[in-house]
Amino acid sequence: MAIRGEAQRLRLARYLAAAGVTSRRKAEALITAGRVKVNGQVIRELGFSVNEESDRVELDGRVVRRERPVYILLNKPRGYLCTLVDTHGRPTVLQLLKGVTERVYPVGRLDYDTEGLLLLTNDGDFAYSMTHPRFEIEKTYEAWVEGRVTRRALEELRDGVFIDGVKTAPAKVRVLVRRRDRTLLEIKIHEGRKRQVKKMCAAVGHPVTSLKRTRIADLALDGLSPGEFRYLTEQEVKHLGAQARGEIKTSES
Repeated sequence: MAIRGEAQRLRLARYLAAAGVTSRRKAEALITAGRVKVNGQVIRELGFSVNEESDRVELDGRVVRRERPVYILLNKPRGYLCTLVDTHGRPTVLQLLKGVTERVYPVGRLDYDTEGLLLLTNDGDFAYSMTHPRFEIEKTYEAWVEGRVTRRALEELRDGVFIDGVKTAPAKVRVLVRRRDRTLLEIKIHEGRKRQVKKMCAAVGHPVTSLKRTRIADLALDGLSPGEFRYLTEQEVKHLGAQARGEIKTSES
């Protein structure tokens, strides 16, 4: 998962993903649909590989070039969508990335009313390794929930609860603050199901009133104010790759 590298042959789907076009799985669908050309020829073979410097790759007649890989850590404020374009004109996280010229996209999603740590990239392989459950990249959230959370509810969350008919993987959960009518929980999960933390808390009778993601693996917000971002270092990208490969574990906070 190098930030820069020499010219190499890549499978066509991987090249499209690395160019920030779409995920590798969706790229495969584009290829089999006959929408991709290499050097003027329609390619439908999923095993076809290209030279990223010398071959001309087109999608629907538009030349696709692999950009310099970019990895961004954003402190997402509430009121922004994790999407490239919103048909209703609502603000998106891309509007916060002033000066970023590469075509990046969010790695996973945070809800419109959820804030905190969000990664963005144009590297499809990196995005896949950060979001697919089998890589077990841990995400940490702070959730204010209604009511005083009981020990029993905490154990249910730790053991896994059923949401949308499927049981969640075990979570790490602890109480940070107890108030008379609300509780602040720290929740660590490695899945990425839609609205998962909110649904988990609702399932044990404590709906979320506000939610913030504070960490992904060993990455933290490091004093970034809402709306601010920074680029990941080469060492951070390599470290995340090693965690995804199971070579090292996420440090305990």
